[in-house]
Amino acid sequence: MTVPSSSPPRRFQFERDTFAFRHELVWNYKFDPVTGAMTTHKADPPPTYYHRCFVIVRAARLFFDHARFAPEQPAVDAETYRALVRQVMARSPRRACPEAGRIVIPGYDSLRAFSREHEPLLKAECGAPWESYFLRSHWRMIFPVSGRFERQMAEKLKRAIVRRGVSLAHLFRFPQLTINHGILLYRFGDSEERTEFDAYDPNLPEHPVTLVYEKKRRVFTFAPNLYWGGGILSVMEIYCEFPY
Repeated sequence: MTVPSSSPPRRFQFERDTFAFRHELVWNYKFDPVTGAMTTHKADPPPTYYHRCFVIVRAARLFFDHARFAPEQPAVDAETYRALVRQVMARSPRRACPEAGRIVIPGYDSLRAFSREHEPLLKAECGAPWESYFLRSHWRMIFPVSGRFERQMAEKLKRAIVRRGVSLAHLFRFPQLTINHGILLYRFGDSEERTEFDAYDPNLPEHPVTLVYEKKRRVFTFAPNLYWGGGILSVMEIYCEFPY
């Protein structure tokens, strides 16, 4: 597998540019490996931070595009950090800013370290659950998704990563809604048979995950995990630059 030679000005690093805390699940899922059938039961204890997967990946992109961490500067108090986070969240997720325009977060070397120390603050300020549902791009999933659309989408995602360093992807099945989730793509590798996208999944913050586009079948696939039984799904870029 070859990695594209063109590199974005700043490379997204999973160990630095992701949140340390987990996006929690309302349900626990159990998948039958033979039939693929799924059974669910409510998580116990119930989650306290959920229905925000799109909020989290949008926030990760905003920090990547609009913030600069400055470990050489002294740490500040919680209210100053709160004001800085609000400034980052007020920026556009569709446009990056030049280095001189970035919001400086003092006292930490990365979003990972900052979120480890200020988890409650970030959870309170990055966005509400309703923001994960009322996205103007979500209307597209009600229409059939063709192989031609997915082939074009795979190319679009690659172009976005080359140009911007990251791309946000909506993973879904419709009308089943066995998955309706947001992840952040930050690197890809191409072979003759497939394109593999490395991704940050807020449900699985400990390690990267892989989204696969199979060129011959013209489909995306996602491996089984704690909330998805694995297999074919539809993919669409969200918070993308205009024109679409």
